[in-house]
Amino acid sequence: MNMTRITVAKGDGIGPEIMDATLVIIIAAGAALEIEEIQVGEKVYLAGNTSSISEASWDTIRKNKVFLKAPITTPQGGGYKSLNVTTRKFLGLYSNVRPCMSLHPFVSTKHPVMDIVIVRENEEDLYGGIEHQQTDEVVQCLKLISRPGCEKIVRYAFEYAKQQNRKKVTCFTKDNIMKQTDGLFHQVFDEIAKEYPEIANEHWIIDIGAAKLADTPELFDVIVMPNLYGDILSDVAAQITGSVGLAGSANIGEECSMFEAIHGSAPRRAGQNVANPSGLLQGAIMMLNHIGQTAVAEKVQNAWLKTLEDGTHTYDIFKDGVSKQKVGTKEFAKAVIANLGHGPAVLKPVSYSKNTALDLPRYKRRAPAEKLLVGVDVFIDWSGSEPDELAKDLNAMKSESVKLTMITNRGIKVWPNGFKETFCTDHWRCRFMPEQGRTMTKQNIIELLGKTQENGLDSIKTENLYSFNGKAAYSLGQGQ
Repeated sequence: MNMTRITVAKGDGIGPEIMDATLVIIIAAGAALEIEEIQVGEKVYLAGNTSSISEASWDTIRKNKVFLKAPITTPQGGGYKSLNVTTRKFLGLYSNVRPCMSLHPFVSTKHPVMDIVIVRENEEDLYGGIEHQQTDEVVQCLKLISRPGCEKIVRYAFEYAKQQNRKKVTCFTKDNIMKQTDGLFHQVFDEIAKEYPEIANEHWIIDIGAAKLADTPELFDVIVMPNLYGDILSDVAAQITGSVGLAGSANIGEECSMFEAIHGSAPRRAGQNVANPSGLLQGAIMMLNHIGQTAVAEKVQNAWLKTLEDGTHTYDIFKDGVSKQKVGTKEFAKAVIANLGHGPAVLKPVSYSKNTALDLPRYKRRAPAEKLLVGVDVFIDWSGSEPDELAKDLNAMKSESVKLTMITNRGIKVWPNGFKETFCTDHWRCRFMPEQGRTMTKQNIIELLGKTQENGLDSIKTENLYSFNGKAAYSLGQGQ
């Protein structure tokens, strides 16, 4: 077996303990690894690096391509950035994969036949971190959904299902409300699903889908969804299998990959030899599969399953009447090593040897659509309360080219024909469209902004309105 060089970070809190336990298990199983350790996390943060990672460490990760990371602690305040989010974006780790399988009857759960995999888009959505305060009363967060992002994650979900002999892929979105952003995700899902006729597909609105997941997870197999929903529901799914502490996570990109536990650094448990290393071990097993050491991954997973089946449990999953022995971190690792070469008798043993590599072609841009500027939304910071007054001021800005057609507040149409019961903040979206027979130009927008300045109105941002291939590509106000 060829040696694979990986980057390892032991992290903070319980991180060093569970990383040591994980490494000793996989090396005992025969993992062919050269390990290059870097330091990330709280010490690096507090030394003045707000991203918790040095340039040299970035170079190491990019050189080795494979990163096994223990949990880290991000200090509160001070503008410190999440290393997880930063790493995923800088390295293009677009796919977050979280298997969630119940281990009944050896780990307590209300869902004994649950076996799902959540595939979460990892780079965009509301996690773009683009936020602004625009008025005294209103802040905004920009939700970004791209066609490349959708196509890559949806194709990954179907290819993963194909590789793992899964039968169905489900998409969760909220496209009944967010028709442009989540609508694009759903549209791409439907397009790509047609390429995999052997795999069943379905779509659920996220709220009822989440309710079904929490109540009857056996309905699902592979679930793919945008970033925020996936972040929340993957933790829910892990918890209802029995414990978040048992779940691992893979972050996969076109060139690099990162593997980790989904739980945090638990500083209150640090240094006590009580932490459960299972989550990080599951991440390491996913890493071994990813780098082609499938026999070792299979050997470790089956030994881990047998250890749980034997009732050798750490404190977090120990239960009288089910568990046989409460052990610490090091002792749990020794028990797994003792079971290498053996498999479970009740739980289903795994077999990875027939796994083929995922077929993940790089994204190819399609021919661009015909893009036409058709209007503009000008956002105004205005402390008045009567939309008719604002409309009067805006209509006083005479223009032969454009006209005011709508005012909304927090997305609700308040002019014309608004309801007096609608509560309004100081953040107003004012839509201007070209007069009949006219076309909209960027110069029109510049002139509008100049007139708002001349008339004492505080324009705080604009959003150009476009059509693509003749189809309007912007939201109306609710109530339209």
